[in-house]
Amino acid sequence: MTPPTDDTATSRRAPLRLVYMGTPDFAVPALKSLIEAGHQIICVYSQPPRRAGRGQKERPSAVHAFAESHGIPVQTPKSLRDPDAQAAFTALDLDAAVVAAYGLILPPAILDAPRLGCLNIHASLLPRWRGAAPIHRALLAGDAETGITIMQMDEGLDTGDILLASPITISPSMTAADLHDSLSELGGHLVVDALDGLSNKTLEATPQSETGACYAEKLDRSEGRLDWSRPAAHLARAVRAFTPWPGAWFEHGSDRIKVLEACEQAGAATPGTVIDDQLTIACGEGALRLLKIQRSGRGPVDAASFLRGYDLPVGSVLP
Repeated sequence: MTPPTDDTATSRRAPLRLVYMGTPDFAVPALKSLIEAGHQIICVYSQPPRRAGRGQKERPSAVHAFAESHGIPVQTPKSLRDPDAQAAFTALDLDAAVVAAYGLILPPAILDAPRLGCLNIHASLLPRWRGAAPIHRALLAGDAETGITIMQMDEGLDTGDILLASPITISPSMTAADLHDSLSELGGHLVVDALDGLSNKTLEATPQSETGACYAEKLDRSEGRLDWSRPAAHLARAVRAFTPWPGAWFEHGSDRIKVLEACEQAGAATPGTVIDDQLTIACGEGALRLLKIQRSGRGPVDAASFLRGYDLPVGSVLP
């Protein structure tokens, strides 16, 4: 499915009464797009502020801060299962709610309240990669493309009917950070088109197929540890998928060393063996050349600079 044409976009109806529900940086561009499209953002729902930084001061989420900077009221409930919270949401008399990486489950009373329902901006081409970490899982799996799906939300986990979808090619050098930024911008444009189509009654939702559905499990910090017994192609994808978080890393002695950039190479030896003076490490299949690395408490450096100041000679075996 593709977005409506520009002719459709120019025939928009009156601004819609919306609530926007989102939390991290990924969700900011869509809120910005909705404001620029002239929709009436009644309020924003976001995760409660969390303590962060050296002073452990409470910091609002990226969406919370953006909304406040534009004079939009912000609600930060810990749950939406409370009847009073649901009644307050219903009383907003909304045309629609737009949801992007919000972080709370929407119960039926919330899903059913807006006239046009709740629309979710999901960072994959559904039904591929339902769940919490679709960007990272697409990269780790070596997918050739991913994209944004605008979905009519239901009670399932990313199982709702599809309104619009648009693909993005995953280039060989793309990291999770690169893909995150591209998809967040695309989501902002696509959700405006979806709202136009629903409002104009020119867009119909299509039920999701279960064929090809898979679950994008939430990332764990431990996944960033490089297992040299795995194929080099997998580890190269892991470096890209885990940049910037949780980071791909290995241990040498008491040091934990983060790998920021790497590429697959030919080579064979016991997995974990340093096989040349360019910091190429033997893997279960092939070898991984480390191009940019970072020691704890230091800045990123290329392999040559790293080896000038760190003793990791050819023949060393990493755990």
